Amino acid sequence: MTTLQTINGEPTLRIERRLKHPPAKVWRAVTDPAELAAWFPAKVEAELRPGAPMRFTFPEEAVVDGAWDGEVLEVDPPRVFMFRWNADVLRFELVPEGDGCLLVFTQTIGGGNVGRLGAGRTAAGWDACLDELSGRLDGRGVPPRTDWPERMAHYIDVFGLGDGHVRKVDGGGYALHFARDLVWKPVDEVWRLLVDDATPDVGDAPPARTVNEHVPAGKVIRVEAPRLLECEAGPESRVLWEVFSDPAFGVRVELTHTVTEPRADVLAAWHVQLDLFFAATQGKADLSWPQERFEQLTKRYAERLS
Repeated sequence: MTTLQTINGEPTLRIERRLKHPPAKVWRAVTDPAELAAWFPAKVEAELRPGAPMRFTFPEEAVVDGAWDGEVLEVDPPRVFMFRWNADVLRFELVPEGDGCLLVFTQTIGGGNVGRLGAGRTAAGWDACLDELSGRLDGRGVPPRTDWPERMAHYIDVFGLGDGHVRKVDGGGYALHFARDLVWKPVDEVWRLLVDDATPDVGDAPPARTVNEHVPAGKVIRVEAPRLLECEAGPESRVLWEVFSDPAFGVRVELTHTVTEPRADVLAAWHVQLDLFFAATQGKADLSWPQERFEQLTKRYAERLS
């Protein structure tokens, strides 16, 4: 079971796994750096004592002398191991169950709303890591996962990370706002995909990937490649696409549509369009418009607007 909650104002990912092994055996797997190397996403260097510094490095990274980006926070063998990794806090709790145990893993995600956007990819990543942990404990191999885009999209949907939000604008009207995590895709690559490898200019028709049949398509009114594209969308209406890159949290795209009155079908259309754009950034650019999902989302947004 995997959930995303807000605890003490912070987004917290919680994953439960039932394992066929006693807490003492699992404890070694989640605390010993040599054991962690078989399933944890990064190489770990640490002493098993509260207050000890921790270092996490990935295979493609060189170790930077003096750089320790974590800290051991709690060690209670064989029950609780908790530590900080950059802005996040990870906690492993082992609860005895018969001959095995329940692993309760939580990750308090730093970075506020920007950090929360990445919870979909984080959950998908832990799915794979915990599969490998379970396989190692069982003494069996685990084939690599090939369903990353689908798993991320699943969690984005389940956690509500793809939902659009409506806010009133000073002076009248409303802003429909969406934000999507695009993992670590290069900004230039995201931009080329957004504009279909074209070079849009003020006065041009908007690129096909930035419009849909539920929103009037006007002219491009502002371009700041590779990060910003703004287009007319009917009287007193604008659509702004922005691409952001954060060294700690990756790349994201944000869409803001200013309107005189919010409409459920427009919110649903942008939601679906961003579903498709996310899929395209993950190598699935040939997906067709999912009419049934659009209709379901329209009903969902209609209920919220009412």
